[in-house]
Amino acid sequence: MESLPVEIDGLWHSYDPSLADWTLQEINLGLQSGELVGLLGPSGCGKTTLLRLIAGFERPIRGSIRLHGQEVASPQLSVAAERRGVGMVFQDYALFPHLNAWDNTCFGLRRGQDSARAAWLLELLGLEELRARYPHELSGGQRQRLALARALAPAPSVVLLDEPFSNLDVEVRLRLRSELPSVLNACGASGVLVTHDPEEALAICSRVAVLRDGRLHQCASPKELVESPATPFVGSFVLQRNVLPVWNDSAGDCLRCPLGDLERPDDFQVDSLPEEATVLVAPEAITLHEDADGKDEVVGREFLGHSWMYRVRSGDRQLRLLRPLAEDYQRGQTCRLCLQPGSSVLLHPQRRALLSRAS
Repeated sequence: MESLPVEIDGLWHSYDPSLADWTLQEINLGLQSGELVGLLGPSGCGKTTLLRLIAGFERPIRGSIRLHGQEVASPQLSVAAERRGVGMVFQDYALFPHLNAWDNTCFGLRRGQDSARAAWLLELLGLEELRARYPHELSGGQRQRLALARALAPAPSVVLLDEPFSNLDVEVRLRLRSELPSVLNACGASGVLVTHDPEEALAICSRVAVLRDGRLHQCASPKELVESPATPFVGSFVLQRNVLPVWNDSAGDCLRCPLGDLERPDDFQVDSLPEEATVLVAPEAITLHEDADGKDEVVGREFLGHSWMYRVRSGDRQLRLLRPLAEDYQRGQTCRLCLQPGSSVLLHPQRRALLSRAS
């Protein structure tokens, strides 16, 4: 069986000498040939540390990393970064200011390696006319393309990208991220992309690995993440769903959450609902009714061009609601929230779709 470009097995890492605080815990992940896998999560979740471990800048406390079947990292072994055959694209580009675009691109070539690939990459990335310019003479987007060309010039089979688009303006960021998969494909390389932006990860990655507090919650295709998030955190962080508690109705004919009743399927076992059960509710599945005596309050809103995204304080939680522009409520407005009849929510831990009941 063909070995994978990257195989991560039972990886643990900590910067705490006492090992009381783990940065990564029991990470198992594989990168298929030709894939672009996104490492997605909030700041401090361990995604950049995982990238550094693959690159060879850190040594794991437990577990191992293999590249094309060859072990390169374990507690007893750490192959030097320059010997791993892995390309790296940094958030701040890390270009050499004293070298022009051509010399930056060729910097990582091995002695005697043909520079024709470097010339091809500059052409592929639209930099051929700028090969004599120095980094300070290039725009942000051009510098990022140059960093990518430099990483790909030695023909690595794996390229690691650490939030490469975060310093770019919106238009350039959208254009470059849409080009990245085709560039990697043209070069025959697989990629691992670190990002904190769910939209970016879902838009361009073959699969997305979602991390939180050093643990891998789910690694799946964008479609599977949207249709069946493995944990409430995946639904909340990746899909911006609201997480609400759910319980059995005392009469036993339905399930209940703070915003209304849910149809209980005929085959649903009442005693199968644990105390920590929750439902994931999409922002568009909640309706807002102006109510002077209401216990809920609008605490923020964002204009999205085609709709409003409201933040509403409801009890001890804040919920996100997506409503039409015609429903124009101001901050401080008291209101009453409920589920839109017939809307679908996802029950956890069963990962089962339920429908809201008409009030």
